[in-house]
Amino acid sequence: MSRDKFRILSGITIVAFASVSASINASAAAQPVESDYPRKPIRIIIGFTPGGGPDITARYVAQKLTESWKQQVIVDNRPGAGGTVGANLVATANPDGHTLLSVSTAHAVAAAIYAKLPYDTRKDLSGITQTAVSKYVLVAAPALGVKTLKDLLTVAKAKPGQLNFSSAGVGSGSHFAAEQFKAAAGINLVHVPFKGIPEALTETISGRVQLFMSPIASALNMVKEGRVIGLGVSSAQRDALIPDMPTLSEAGLPGFTADLWFGMLTSAQVPKAIVSKLNSEIRRILSDADVKQRWLPIGLEPKPTGPAEFDTIIAGEIASFTTIARAAGIKAE
Repeated sequence: MSRDKFRILSGITIVAFASVSASINASAAAQPVESDYPRKPIRIIIGFTPGGGPDITARYVAQKLTESWKQQVIVDNRPGAGGTVGANLVATANPDGHTLLSVSTAHAVAAAIYAKLPYDTRKDLSGITQTAVSKYVLVAAPALGVKTLKDLLTVAKAKPGQLNFSSAGVGSGSHFAAEQFKAAAGINLVHVPFKGIPEALTETISGRVQLFMSPIASALNMVKEGRVIGLGVSSAQRDALIPDMPTLSEAGLPGFTADLWFGMLTSAQVPKAIVSKLNSEIRRILSDADVKQRWLPIGLEPKPTGPAEFDTIIAGEIASFTTIARAAGIKAE
């Protein structure tokens, strides 16, 4: 065989091999992205300490996902800076769908009050689904000696700047709900932030701080046991679990409400097919009667949404909280 013919045949072989390889790669690329998902353990990041709504909802979902997908789902609490430490971990994680973020209303609050965040809330993170809705209950330390909202308002107005309130951290939902309450009541309270809801409740029980706008899921048993004094719920209607407690609107602040929600996010770069698979499975989990039996007694109502719907809810909350924060001069570094 001549050298020229050998070169021609070699070139044909190389071209044919390249064509076959391209065909194989194209075929692999055409396979559904979600077909082998999850390929490894999934991690759900929570930006607060254990015990709060983001933790309770995430642990239930994690357990059920582990059971249905036969792949371990790990809950990882990373508290700090109103949940933004955890959010940044997810925003910068490998966007393969194996790192998720369990959030609350605090996620939107943080975007409204932090001048600089290491991530862009609306561009770097995207919704999987809302998981639940709930409400706050304003609780007082027994040592404060108040029994009703009117009692509290009388004391607070007589001692401006001398009463304080705890929160689960600067930018947390409990912080912002209390700031809304302060503005509506026209009183001056000092903010004392903690790492999470359990710490904020503990300090209120002890009397080292006087007030806490607590998620009802966290404070319900303590209110019933008398370890803290419940002054009112933040919803428009009374809560069926504590029907004798008035709403804050009924108790002396007409029209006052403060909503609380929870949900799951992931990196905005995660393929839509994986987000859709997560959404479908979590929605299935939240539609089961078991979750209602577990959550309703602690003040949580399952309320899943589509990914785009949850993104819309968050965007609307950010806009609303930004307006309120600017008017009240609420900022965080």
